[in-house]
Amino acid sequence: MTSILPSSAVRAPLTFRPEKLFQHVFLCKRCIQHQPRAPPIWKSKSKQNTPFLSAFRSPGASASRAQSSAAPPSPSSPLAALGRNFAESSKTAGQVSYAAKASSFPQTSSKAAAYWLLASAASVFGIVIFGGLTRLTESGLSITEWRPVTGSFPPRSQEHWEAEFARYKLSPEFKMLNSRMNLEEFKQIYWMEWIHRLWGRVVGITFLLPTAYFIVRRRVSKPMAMRLLGICGLIGFQGFIGWWMVKSGLKDDLFEQGKHPRVSQYRLAAHLGTAFIAYLCMFWNGIRILQTHALLKDPAQGLKLLGTLQKPELKRFRRLVAALSVLVFITAMSGALVAGLDAGLIYNDFPWMGQGILPPKREILDPFYSHTPDQSDLYWRNALENPVLVQLDHRILATTTFTAIMALWAYSRFSPAVRATLPKKGKVGMLGVVHLASMQVVLGITTLWYLVPTALASAHQAGALALLTGVFLLGSRVWVPQRTFKLLQHASKQAFAKSAKSSPPHVKLSPH
Repeated sequence: MTSILPSSAVRAPLTFRPEKLFQHVFLCKRCIQHQPRAPPIWKSKSKQNTPFLSAFRSPGASASRAQSSAAPPSPSSPLAALGRNFAESSKTAGQVSYAAKASSFPQTSSKAAAYWLLASAASVFGIVIFGGLTRLTESGLSITEWRPVTGSFPPRSQEHWEAEFARYKLSPEFKMLNSRMNLEEFKQIYWMEWIHRLWGRVVGITFLLPTAYFIVRRRVSKPMAMRLLGICGLIGFQGFIGWWMVKSGLKDDLFEQGKHPRVSQYRLAAHLGTAFIAYLCMFWNGIRILQTHALLKDPAQGLKLLGTLQKPELKRFRRLVAALSVLVFITAMSGALVAGLDAGLIYNDFPWMGQGILPPKREILDPFYSHTPDQSDLYWRNALENPVLVQLDHRILATTTFTAIMALWAYSRFSPAVRATLPKKGKVGMLGVVHLASMQVVLGITTLWYLVPTALASAHQAGALALLTGVFLLGSRVWVPQRTFKLLQHASKQAFAKSAKSSPPHVKLSPH
């Protein structure tokens, strides 16, 4: 039974053969059972070879293909075979999709990402130091507007410079401190703040674009990709905090009697603390990537090293290093409060503060700084807003930090269990922290003695970040990275299985 179309040109290709589509009707059961099956659809070279489509082909085309191809005959039921093959293909595609999804990110990040992170950390270290210089030269309030795009370009003509200077003349800092400043002097402080802001933009761009590249090209692991995105958000938040800090020094209430045109010490500490955190995130992840690659070169040796670090003898030492990192960070933030209040310009002696080690009690808890009638905020406002108590707090924290570092060094040196278990790199890292802490103490005391000169104050701020870097470097040598530990275990198992497979079988010879 055939159905002939009116046009002879399309007659042959569209000939319908129901006996091929419904073979279970036109063939007997015995023929169907003894007829060989065709290969699955997903193994065929083309969709044109499927049994379902062959039912709609012309007899001539089917015959020519049968002569030119050695394909086996069609199965007993094309629809049933199509359903089975479709299910099998879906299962295979699901397995491939799952494998591709599981392996879309590598297990370890590339070394290029590590070097880029360390370079970004160095750039942040530099901008922190330059930001301190901007504050010490009182240049931070010279640009009174925040223009993220157009602010990237400095004034290019005399008219532009006059306009910028006119805006600065409206600020409290100019009217109360710099009313005699001319245009050339304004240009000096303007360039300091402009370079600082431009450097911040460069840090953001040089981190955001490589982050997108490393994630899109799958050059970093999935956890590292999440961390990089978090750092990008932190950099953007840092830019907002920077302008929020500058804005606090441009408020109209600073024109009141007894006010001093300066930025809020709280916002300054938040700005510095966010920069420290961004730097530490870059530095920490960079050295962790390099450490993972170094350990994976020899998984057996790496497992041995991490096993040593996990011993109970070093448990207390590892925790003390973590506590020390928190203490150093808090001490640095107390230094930011000292800088924001210019508290280093009073009591320029050490260890004395006036006639004794402690200043008079009336200066420590001054009711002037309380804002409530019942003076319920007397303690915390003096601790954060009274320059005398803020400097005393910083002295106490710095002394405590130095004492803790020396005590930790003595513990690693004279405790028999720790001394025998601590790796050589850990001992070297501990000694480096001692040297950095000693240098920081000397810089802090001399900065106080010489009334906060710009060079010494900037070096003291750099020393705080360097000390924090040293503590985290020590931590990377004694803390156990759990993810790297699992990778080492997996690599060690693979190496053992490979060696067992490649080794020749043991043949036992029987004696004659």
